Amino acid sequence: MYYPRWLTPLLREASAAYPVVVLTGARQVGKSTLLHRATPFCDWRYHTLDDFDTASQAARDPAALWAGAERVILDEVQRAPQLLPAVKTSVDQEPGRRRFILSGSANLMLMHQVSESLAGRAVYLTLSPMTLGELQQTPPPEVLQRALAGEWPSESVLPGEPLDPTAVLLRGLLPTLLRFPSPQSWPRWWDGYVATYLERDLRQLSQVSSLIDFRRAMMALALRTGQLLNQSDVARDAGLSQPTLHRYLNLLETTCLFERLPVYAGNRTSRLVKAPKAFWADPGLAVFLSGYFTAEAVAGAREYGAFFETLIYHHLRVLAGLMTPPARLYYWRTQASAEVDFVLEHGRRCLAIEVKRTERPRYDDCAGLVRFLDENPQAAGGVLLHGGREIRRMGERIVALPWTMVTG
Repeated sequence: MYYPRWLTPLLREASAAYPVVVLTGARQVGKSTLLHRATPFCDWRYHTLDDFDTASQAARDPAALWAGAERVILDEVQRAPQLLPAVKTSVDQEPGRRRFILSGSANLMLMHQVSESLAGRAVYLTLSPMTLGELQQTPPPEVLQRALAGEWPSESVLPGEPLDPTAVLLRGLLPTLLRFPSPQSWPRWWDGYVATYLERDLRQLSQVSSLIDFRRAMMALALRTGQLLNQSDVARDAGLSQPTLHRYLNLLETTCLFERLPVYAGNRTSRLVKAPKAFWADPGLAVFLSGYFTAEAVAGAREYGAFFETLIYHHLRVLAGLMTPPARLYYWRTQASAEVDFVLEHGRRCLAIEVKRTERPRYDDCAGLVRFLDENPQAAGGVLLHGGREIRRMGERIVALPWTMVTG
């Protein structure tokens, strides 16, 4: 079954306006499926550089790949960087005639190459793991955009029982996992995914002297998802030097599996913590690497709150990317330990977001939001995402919302 992706309308608009669209995302997030199934891309000429014959042709005569075609998709293009000058030449020689989509699973490396070869000709989009709304085939929620504009939902109680996110955290949100209804099959699939990533993608991107060391670093980082990233501590726990860990972090970010969330510094009078927060792109991968393989183990994990926050971060990141231009995500924490889990910034507006697992939010849960709004009076307000079903005003500019209202 094909699940339409929220990014598709944006991809259509971009491909109509720009000669080149760069579509990146981690392996198995569904890039190729989207390009094969969504209109109009299913009618474009498609080449994948995973195919040996295509890669060989790209090396000898790259322009032949799009001879006679005006709409061309080049998938896994990071495997053939020599294609990019040929794409640039084609775009420059016949302006407006030909459109390209360059797809790949190596984000920063690919964008660096594009910035050199296709500066001013390309727009960049990222396809993330699926959202719960995409699984339910509902449109992207607009509650955050409205909150940025100062529009708050009316108080009410959503119907039904609160959703337990444990199964989602265990399974993850990569489309292929939907084929396996048995929870016992999910850790086995993740194990193969990690092995393929280590043995295939990493060897093509960089010289990693020890895949065992790299996997140990991944495990140490998984236990810190949703937390402040202290590279010295991670390096010590993984038995690595700090320069080696730094290189491994860059590789994880390059392959779209891991991100460092920066601190928000809108009010520069406060002394802020400077370390970023660590987040894995898919909470299921973080759960697997942390060693939790059953729903019971996940539910009892001391990191459960951080895994849940990673799930929320994933959805916030997707919704931020759908805004025009894309919104930016941060977190906020002072050296006096006042903190807010996320800050969504769009233009000159920002919204503070706190995440709590409780089904019965209290005013004390808003302490970080109150402090943030005191120090950043220009902010539109604050949102407390919680595990219950109640929409409730907690203050003049603070509202408590069920977390499912941002997941679709």
